[in-house]
This record gives sequence, structure tokens and C-alpha cells, in this order.
Amino acid sequence: MFIGIIFFFVIGLIIFPIIKGISIWSNNNQQPRVNAQAKVVTKRTSVHGGGETNAHNSYFVTFEFDSGDRLELQVKGQEYGQLVEGDNGELQFQGTRYLGYTRYRNYI
Repeated sequence: MFIGIIFFFVIGLIIFPIIKGISIWSNNNQQPRVNAQAKVVTKRTSVHGGGETNAHNSYFVTFEFDSGDRLELQVKGQEYGQLVEGDNGELQFQGTRYLGYTRYRNYI
């Protein structure tokens, strides 16, 4: 009986993140694609793992819209490196999915 409970608990720990990921993916697909003027206000990283396992970095960027609202989106490492706090440009996103950012050029 105890082994059966542990078995279902472990299976639940495996299946729950899969179902959650599919739910987020589906919800993002139902959202409209949005292009909006936004400013990069902050960047952060989150490190998972390490020790005897491989470390995994997650990269996040917070954008601020003209209305003052802010949105934090997860981005790929290459995008994270190219975005600079204070950049002004056009953000493309769909739900919580980052699609791209086009920086405005400031001519002097």
C-alpha cells in the first residue's frame, strides 16, 4: 500500500509539470500577437541545478509600456545579452511568450 502511494506521488510529480507546460503553451496560442512600444527596465537570471547536476540558466527581462505597466518575459540567452537596460523599442509578444524586440535607434 505504501509503495503504491509513493508510486502515484512520483508519477504526479512527473505529469504535473507536463500538463502545466501544455496549458501555458495552449493559452499563449489563444492570445493575440501584440506589438507595443516598450522600454527595457531590468534584467535578471535564475540558476537551477548545479552541484552534481548541470546548472541551467533562465533569463528574464522586464519591459515597461508607455502606460507605466510592466511585463516580465523569459528570453533566450542570446536575446538577454543583446538587450540593454534603458533600451527603447517595439516589443512583440503573445501572452507570456516573448517573440522579439526591435530597438529604436537614437540619432545624434
